Formats: sequence, structure tokens, C-alpha cells
Amino acid sequence: MKAFVPEEIVVERGCEGSLIYRNLRLALPQVPLRFVEPTGQSPWGGILSEPTARGRGASRTVEDVFAANGNGDFGAAKKKLLLTRHKGEFLKKCPGSEGQVCCNYFVVNFASNCPMDCSYCYLQEYLAQNPALKVFSNVDDLMAEADELLTKHPRFLFRIGTGEITDSLALDPYIGFAREVVPFFAQQPNVLLELKTKSDCVDGLLGLDPKERVVVSWSMNPQPVIDRDEHGTASLEERLRAARRCQESGYRLGFHFDPMIEYPGWEDDYRRVVEEIFATVDWRRISWLSLGVLRQTPGLKRTMRERFPRSELPTGEQVLCSDGKLRYFQPLRVEMYRKMVGWIRRGAPTVRVYLCMESKEVWEQVFGYAPSCEKELGNQLVNFGF
Repeated sequence: MKAFVPEEIVVERGCEGSLIYRNLRLALPQVPLRFVEPTGQSPWGGILSEPTARGRGASRTVEDVFAANGNGDFGAAKKKLLLTRHKGEFLKKCPGSEGQVCCNYFVVNFASNCPMDCSYCYLQEYLAQNPALKVFSNVDDLMAEADELLTKHPRFLFRIGTGEITDSLALDPYIGFAREVVPFFAQQPNVLLELKTKSDCVDGLLGLDPKERVVVSWSMNPQPVIDRDEHGTASLEERLRAARRCQESGYRLGFHFDPMIEYPGWEDDYRRVVEEIFATVDWRRISWLSLGVLRQTPGLKRTMRERFPRSELPTGEQVLCSDGKLRYFQPLRVEMYRKMVGWIRRGAPTVRVYLCMESKEVWEQVFGYAPSCEKELGNQLVNFGF
């Protein structure tokens, strides 16, 4: 995988004392650095004062600063890196999708946006008005907030992920986030931390002791899909090699076939990926696999056409579901899931498989049952993970 290197690092004053800042400067001494003064507050980084050529200050939001340099282009905004303090709460419940079975997942946002550029990425719509690639410097506040939550509910088993609005590891070679949080979460008796990625940036994890409390997981697709639609990500071979290295270092693993893409020959391609996973790693150390088909809002579909005119994904036939998202017809989804479950069961008879953002009806057609509630599914996944 070709490492991402930002064109510029923009630092909000007050972040210079953080470990994240020091890690950035040590890892990227060649990247131009610019400081900006905070003059207000916002949940996503505040209002910044950018010095002009004549020395005067012009108050601008973070988004204005990046839009001025990237002409408001979502892809251009990803090429610069903003280090700022997060002013809101780090931890929250995964929003899920209305009318679909939720897995009772919690998310912690240590960054916003992703240096990779997948054609189907929902962040193109979700962060359209706030596209700056941001890393939050106050990791100590993140861990304090997590400690308070975990201590307050000692009998609840939490499953917490960091990959909701960024990739968990793509920036890790520069910011060293994993080295800060893995030892903390590894000491907690009632949590599983999931680091989800499409990268092979796992060097920062090796040598740490996860104590069965950290799952490193990969979003998986056949190499033709990676080549066409997952720009800037690690190849399938690189992901599998990184997974094996993590497993050999004591981590449990997860794999997410999400989104699954239907195209001529998809069956052979996905079956081979499943077989390659079980040929590379010990399936008994896999905590879970998830399945979910391509889904998008009408607005995201328009954005995909504009940003990736050569992608075939926006041209596929889909139907609007109750949560306002477009998916393949239900019979096709059920067929895809059933085949995937069959291939998985051949190599891993008892590994936990679940569906992401699917209705109870689809669950019943695929597995013969549906979780009665999000708590039931969440508890099942956490128990399988330990």
C-alpha cells in the first residue's frame, strides 16, 4: 500500500503539547506546517484565524480554510491534515439505520474523514459540508470519557469501534493513535475495542499486548472491486498479510464484507476471498464476520456519479428501502448472503456471522431467525469476541 502523505499540516494553537503533534512532527518532518489561532468553538474544530500576507487576521471556519485551499473539492480537502482539539463527546451509540437490526455498537471518533477515497464512501455525503481531514489531539480526554462510561456500567459488555467516520489505522504511522489507546482498552474488563481498516498499517500494533480486548478487522472485497472502487487502499494480499501479522501478535480478527457488490462473476470472486482468508489466518481466532450489500442514499448516488464518472456502481438496479437507502432487491440480497454464509461455514463452522443494516425479514430468510433486539445481537457478538 502506498502511504498517504499530506500536502500540509494545519495545527490549531494549543495542540503543540500533545503526543499526536509530536508523533506527526517526528514522522513527517518534511511536510509544511501552518499554525492557526482558535477564535471560537465548534464540535468539529472551532473557528480559526488565518494570517493574511499583510499580517492581518481573517476569521474563518475550519471548512472555509480548507475550501479556500481546495476550491471546495471533497477530494482536495483530504490532502491536508488538520490537528485540532475535539470539543464535544468522543463516545456515542452507533446511529444504525431505521427499521434495520442494529448490533448495539458504540463508536469513538478520534478523527474525521479518511485519506482513502472509495467511490461508494458515505462520508462524501455525510461530511460534504465539513470535508477537512482532521485528527483530534486530546486523546487523554477520549480515554477519560471512555473510563467514566466503562466504570459507570461495569456489568455491561461494550463493543466499541473507531472506524465510523475515518479509517482506524490509515493515519496510524504518523499519529501513533494505536500505541496510546490499545494499552488502555486492553486493561478494561468489560470492553472489546475494534480497529477497522482497509490499510496494512499495523506496525504500531505489533509489540503491544491486547489481552484479548482488541479486535483488528478488515473491510474485504475481491481485488477487482478494490481496483475499481477502493482507491488508495491496501490490496487484498496486503490486507491478508497484515491480518496474519496481527494474529501472530496476539490480536483477534474481524472481517467485514461490506459493501458486497453484485456484478458478473461475483460468486467466484467472493468465494475465493473467503477461501483465502481461512488459508491465511486461524479462523478460531476470528471474532466475527459481517455481511452487508451496497447501500446508498439518492444524494450519495448523485455524488458518486459526479466524483467517479467511470464507476459502474451508481448504474446498478436498486430499490428504496424504509430507511431511505437504496439496496439491491431483497431476493438478490438474500441469495448473496446465503451463498456467503455457505462458503464461510465450509471453512469456519462456528464463526459468528451477522448482517449489517438489514431487516428482521432478511435475517430470518438467511439464518432462520432474527435477533429479538439490538441488545441480544450486541451481547452475542461481544461474547463471541472474548
